[in-house]
Amino acid sequence: MQGTSDPNAEFVDAAALCGHLVPAGSVHRFLAEHRGRLFPDELFGDLFPSDRGRPSVPADVIATVMVLQALGGLSDRDALAELRTNIAWKVAAGLSLTDEGFHPTVLTLWRNRLRASDAPERIFDAVRAVIAETGVLGGKTRRVLDSTVLDDAVATQDTVTQLIASIRRVRRLSPAAAAPELVGHDYSDPGKPRIAWDDTEAREALVSALVDDALVVLAGVEGLALDAETADAVGLLALVAGQDVEPGDEDGTWRIAPRTAPGRVISTVDPDARHVHKSVSSYRDGYKAHVAVEPTTGLICSQRLSPGNAPDGPIGVELMHQEAPGRQVLADSAYGSGETRAQLTRRRHRLAIKPWPLADTGRFARDDFWVDQDARTATCPAGHTVALTPANNAVFGRHCRDCDRRERCTTARDGRTLKLTDHDADLVEARRTRRLPRNSPKPNLARPPRRRREPPTPRHPRPRPPPRLGAHQLTTATNSSTRHRSHNPDGRALNPAEPPNTARGSA
Repeated sequence: MQGTSDPNAEFVDAAALCGHLVPAGSVHRFLAEHRGRLFPDELFGDLFPSDRGRPSVPADVIATVMVLQALGGLSDRDALAELRTNIAWKVAAGLSLTDEGFHPTVLTLWRNRLRASDAPERIFDAVRAVIAETGVLGGKTRRVLDSTVLDDAVATQDTVTQLIASIRRVRRLSPAAAAPELVGHDYSDPGKPRIAWDDTEAREALVSALVDDALVVLAGVEGLALDAETADAVGLLALVAGQDVEPGDEDGTWRIAPRTAPGRVISTVDPDARHVHKSVSSYRDGYKAHVAVEPTTGLICSQRLSPGNAPDGPIGVELMHQEAPGRQVLADSAYGSGETRAQLTRRRHRLAIKPWPLADTGRFARDDFWVDQDARTATCPAGHTVALTPANNAVFGRHCRDCDRRERCTTARDGRTLKLTDHDADLVEARRTRRLPRNSPKPNLARPPRRRREPPTPRHPRPRPPPRLGAHQLTTATNSSTRHRSHNPDGRALNPAEPPNTARGSA
């Protein structure tokens, strides 16, 4: 049954004792003040249809933890560690200082119930509604676009495992698919066939037999009226049977293709998971979470979940379509493609997006060439001008033969060919703007402005005061001065009645 929060504050309530430590305008203060309106018990009533059993953790506490967890990109265990030890989290969730929280698997239970419900995004919808009502984002026009990888818990499956699992599932759901006799494998056994896996011919024969069995199953259900679950299973089998194989050397045979299909399904347990490449060295499996965040408050204005191989740019454009025109968009180079910049510019957004970098080859790059799109010409660093082709390319081949800068430009035998994209001018301007110095009249939106520090005023050394002399030192100095004044430069004693010589060396 559904649990509810106690409206009466405890003696060691975190908000009552430590609420002043949570900064005003922060997400934690926002949740502490509006948690009851954001996540009322009625909003989650459909998740607990029964009135029997042990009460669940209150919905407002679960929803608050989920919001803070998504904001920090934390795992379930890390989120519960923060709830147990972080005062700001306790204030936001309305807990006491001595509350130990709950087990991390409770979050998994709630997510599964939300996913299976008719409104799986109700938590974020409620946050957006209260944000719009309270005007907490009023006057804040900046939005940060970013994405993070969500690792999948399923194991990556090879082609043989996927084919066997998909055939077994379709035969279990459809009697028509179970009728034909299959010879590639005993499909009552979920394990792999027992063959000599180091034998190339044996592996190719097994793959060919499994693909033939898949084609027989697909032919058996063709034209039949299938329910949604069976139709999904049949579609997955057709996808798995064709993504990793190609025709063999002999007619009617199949073999594993020596390439990886784009958007390859990595597991029949979770068909939507994909390989993720955040960088050349980072290789993971799962999904991507895309967010648009207001940087001052940290509030998530919009979000999307996509397969791991989905590009960031187009989804970032979708997130910004929900915003009013004139926002300043801050993002890294994953959102710096020409098409993404063009679509955001059409919405009259101001771009502070890092452009795509150029490859450092040690030779002349694209920005070393001058392109006039109006005249449809391009000029190389050596001063040679050619006309652009209908494919928007600049071919400098004949000018490169005797050019003294050829070694710094290209190693191609036919000379340099400059290939321009549809949004080439926008990308060149974005890179030029990022290279501008800070005191340039045109602002560099890709870097936050910094206050220029004035040089310090030079300080002149003060004259040192004369040293203080003691009684003994003063007597000694006086006697020494008297002896020096009572002799001529040549050593003769002076007559007090005679005036002293003013010129050194006079007779």
